[in-house]
Amino acid sequence: DSITKSQVSWGFFSLPWNLILILDLERKLKLNENAIARLQANHKSVLVSVSEVRAVAEEQFGKLLAAVRKAQADVMLFLEEKEQAALSQANGIKAHLEYRSAEMEKSREELERVAAISNTVLFLEEYRQFKEAEDSDAFPSVYIGLKDKLSGIRKVIADSTAHLVQLLENYKGKLQEFAKEEEYDIRTQVSAVVQRKYRTSKPEPSTREEFLQYAHDITFDPDTAHRYLRLQEDNRKVANTSPWEHPYPDLPSRFTHWRQVLSQQSLFLHRYYFEVEISGAGIYVGLTCKGIDRKGEERNGCISGNDFSWSLQWNGKEFTAWHSDTETPLKASAFRRLGIYVDFPRGTLSFYGVEYDAMTLVHRFDCKFSEPVYAAFWLSKKENTIRIADLGEEPEKPVEAAA
Repeated sequence: DSITKSQVSWGFFSLPWNLILILDLERKLKLNENAIARLQANHKSVLVSVSEVRAVAEEQFGKLLAAVRKAQADVMLFLEEKEQAALSQANGIKAHLEYRSAEMEKSREELERVAAISNTVLFLEEYRQFKEAEDSDAFPSVYIGLKDKLSGIRKVIADSTAHLVQLLENYKGKLQEFAKEEEYDIRTQVSAVVQRKYRTSKPEPSTREEFLQYAHDITFDPDTAHRYLRLQEDNRKVANTSPWEHPYPDLPSRFTHWRQVLSQQSLFLHRYYFEVEISGAGIYVGLTCKGIDRKGEERNGCISGNDFSWSLQWNGKEFTAWHSDTETPLKASAFRRLGIYVDFPRGTLSFYGVEYDAMTLVHRFDCKFSEPVYAAFWLSKKENTIRIADLGEEPEKPVEAAA
């Protein structure tokens, strides 16, 4: 914890305030530098460990590819052997029939010779010998049903391939399911050294005054803003000006498809509270991680469509909660000002409707925070505006109805 007044009076023998503050700041700086050093060491450890697993994966997939190539060669050899056997069989039958045709040609010539004999006795003797030498009347009836026979082999190959493909398609899913178990997760585990007011044993705030003890000033990050978004008021107000673009420089951090902007400040380990004023249907307010895709058009690049973002949408009629591309309709009144409360140690994100004399819970997410998060805003429609409220300003009083 920070140095207390009792430490100022007794533990530090009434040292000057500025010296005490310097010593406290140096202590915190030392803790931060130690954490950075540990992260650098952890960085190397992650690289080495993953490299080892990657080598194993490459070896195993090499075996898999070799097995696929061998299976392909085996199937081709099987088909070739069947082809050769079928051709050999057909050629044998064909050769036999060709031989019989030649023999029957000879028999016809012999029969013509016998028929020309005029001596009856000699004719009958020659005819008897001809009949004894003639083959039986059995002739082959050839049925060529290759298509029917090959369809069975084709089905075995297709079914076996489909089974293997399904196993491979499930590969990533099994790994992701396995990695959900914390004991097998390779992400860095960080424990917080926090001031007393940030500890999880503290009860959840219930009044605006209690929330304000966690007040955190945020601003929009101009390096992330989509070109259709105009920042004003020292980066505390943003508006969707579609189709008018703004000449922002090309940066890797800038959103180029989804009309989104992040906060400059990251939120990590502590509790945070800030308020925004929204105007227009189609506004999303929430949290995301730094790694969100900035350039792609897929749904995982917007703050409603992935599993590391949590957001609240106002569609002009009602609020809905979004996470992992799943929408949850909410029964909540319309609010112009929203209070966003992030309890990082507990892993919760809460949205409140802020009025002059009340705080109304709109929705609470249970999150698994494992890295710093950023306030995230998606202005999906023209003329949407969001303003980060000055927490020193009281919410507007309701207009009293005329008597």
